[in-house]
Amino acid sequence: MADAHPGETLVVRRFIPVPRERVFAAWLDPVSLARWMRPRGILDATAEVDARVGGTFRIVMVHASERFEHTGRYLTIEAPSRLSFTWVSKATDLQPTEVTIDFSEHDGGTQLSLTHRRLPASQVGSHRTGWTDIAQKLEEDLVGTSSAGSVSPPDVSV
Repeated sequence: MADAHPGETLVVRRFIPVPRERVFAAWLDPVSLARWMRPRGILDATAEVDARVGGTFRIVMVHASERFEHTGRYLTIEAPSRLSFTWVSKATDLQPTEVTIDFSEHDGGTQLSLTHRRLPASQVGSHRTGWTDIAQKLEEDLVGTSSAGSVSPPDVSV
């Protein structure tokens, strides 16, 4: 059966030396999100969150000359192991894409695995860079350092 929502799939993995309950909770806390949901070049961010299945979120990333709005709806909230939501922005041609994040306990921390599905092919590279930056900033926020940490190379699948 053909996928009703074609597009590219991107996977970004990162080990974060923090218990997964804390890593998971950071994704649903608007104050936390506003601190680290900032890929390179983003100066500020705001976040509004209705953290329940069916609830919505709105994240506005502020660049020097432009504001980038991202919205979505929570599809799955299985604390502390899985979070899934739609992701809509100008970079997705205002079409809903789907992000799933798995949080696995691993060696005294959390292995975060973020899968972004249904991306326009032209946006895979920028989203790979953005999610990789965001995962690093999440780790820095939770650990309280500015070290690079350990990154698993992003995987891109079609």
